[in-house]
Amino acid sequence: MIKTFTQDDLVRYMYKETTAEENAEIELAMLFDEELADNYAELESVIESLDSAQKAPNSRVVDAILSYSKSYHLHSEV
Repeated sequence: MIKTFTQDDLVRYMYKETTAEENAEIELAMLFDEELADNYAELESVIESLDSAQKAPNSRVVDAILSYSKSYHLHSEV
């Protein structure tokens, strides 16, 4: 009998938080459940997009923080 898997199960599987037994069950289920396989492909695409997203703050934000920090430091010495 093939178990029903949720999106949470797929996310756990993608992040290697499932057991070897669960991995085998999920992989088997995806062979027979096209909707589950499609959900997996969609989640995989989302994770790839997140991984490639910009990971550095905008330079204007950094400049504003540094400016505030310098201003605060000058005022606290007085």
